[in-house]
Amino acid sequence: MLKTGKPLRWRRLSLAGDDRHLLIPLDHSVSDGPVAPPGQWEELLKALVAGGADGIVVHKGRARTLDPALLRSCALVVHLSASTACSADADAKVLVGDVEEAVALGADAVSVHVNIGSDTEGRQLADLGAVARSCDTWGMPLIAMVYPRGPRIENPHDPALLSHIVNVAADLGADMVKTSVALPLDRMAEVVAHSPIPVLAAGGPPDGSDLIEYGTAVMAAGCRGLAVGRRIFSSPSPASLVSRLAAVVHGDGATNDMSMTSPSPYSTIVAGVA
Repeated sequence: MLKTGKPLRWRRLSLAGDDRHLLIPLDHSVSDGPVAPPGQWEELLKALVAGGADGIVVHKGRARTLDPALLRSCALVVHLSASTACSADADAKVLVGDVEEAVALGADAVSVHVNIGSDTEGRQLADLGAVARSCDTWGMPLIAMVYPRGPRIENPHDPALLSHIVNVAADLGADMVKTSVALPLDRMAEVVAHSPIPVLAAGGPPDGSDLIEYGTAVMAAGCRGLAVGRRIFSSPSPASLVSRLAAVVHGDGATNDMSMTSPSPYSTIVAGVA
């Protein structure tokens, strides 16, 4: 008999049942503003679900507006952290929700954002630890979105730094970690090798480079999936782009068997965030 609901919820985070994940963060509406044109929010959600997204990430208030029918084949991740671009310190994330609220909303997981190297890193780490404790109590999977951001970070794509970051997430109780990618991109394999928990690659190349090739390279490096927001909801055809990314994430395994001996076309890009 299961002693916790966490395995049941975790299963819903991977539609194919292969423990790979394509998540679409939509929490940008708090940090930056609307993610869809007026009157097109529902259409965007339907496009993401139709394309094969494993889950969407939203804040608690937005979660209350969702049509339950949309969640029949798409997991719900409730994001518990927030800051806005208008803040004196946009890297200072604070908790704006708790696990109990997420349980009441029917969430399949919660996520918490931590910026390592920020002026408020200590408080954010304490928040992550507290949420992890509640997640264990309620049987809720925890995704830690941990990034190297702040005045103390010289190279946010340093493999050694990112290897440290994924271990911070694991040691404080997260079940999965979303973070920036290492550069050159093939060195992301080092980060994955050092992580005790699954790693999701955040975002994509902001220079307009091909997102599908980027996703393929990230999966080849051993990441368990992708968390892509802005590049998808700003796309003229979100359903088509999600479908193509879902094929990369949930492919026949060829992407994870790709040789890393050949230079990646994304070895020198600066990767963005979801």
